[in-house]
Amino acid sequence: MKTIYIYVLDTLADWELGYITAELNSRRFFKEHAPSLTIKTVSYSKQPITTMGGMEIIPDCLVEDIEISENNVLLLPGADTWDNPKHNDILISAKDMLSIGGTVGAICGATVAIANMGLLNDKPHTSNGSGFLEMFSPVYKGQEFYLDQPSVSADNLITANSTGALLWTRQIIDSLDVFEQETLSAWYNYFNTGDSNYFFELMKTLPVVEK
Repeated sequence: MKTIYIYVLDTLADWELGYITAELNSRRFFKEHAPSLTIKTVSYSKQPITTMGGMEIIPDCLVEDIEISENNVLLLPGADTWDNPKHNDILISAKDMLSIGGTVGAICGATVAIANMGLLNDKPHTSNGSGFLEMFSPVYKGQEFYLDQPSVSADNLITANSTGALLWTRQIIDSLDVFEQETLSAWYNYFNTGDSNYFFELMKTLPVVEK
């Protein structure tokens, strides 16, 4: 069973996680016999955190409880508080996860945090602009690997800018192999364009439920 660890911290950008948590938790568009998943929120303490939108989240587990495995995924959302040293342990876990073939997803401000760990110096990636990383990460040396795209998936690392949550979600779901490809394509096209034709296309890709 894969475990999806979602790091939660004060000022977490709610909208960046909305698509991925909704789809993985509801399983509403999962293919038949999709791999089993469990989702856990994780933080540096068990104290509640408050998101940017004012939502309170009580973490399920601590950083030291994370199982570092090639089968597991660690998601790091954007927030205004990533520069606090108390988040260093989760960044070490991200480095360890990547080193053994696990998947790490980082979006918006979290890309600066992993840049400060040197994780963007040799992998294709994106953020809120190459200049953004240079401005906030003095150790960032990955300019030649920077791609000016909303989200980039490469070598088990999935990075996105603050507007790339939808594509970031698509790439994470693709890596988990829980949607049929035609389902994933229709799902993305519908939410990306709002064209109702894609909604009906999405419905047609789902398994028939016998009554």
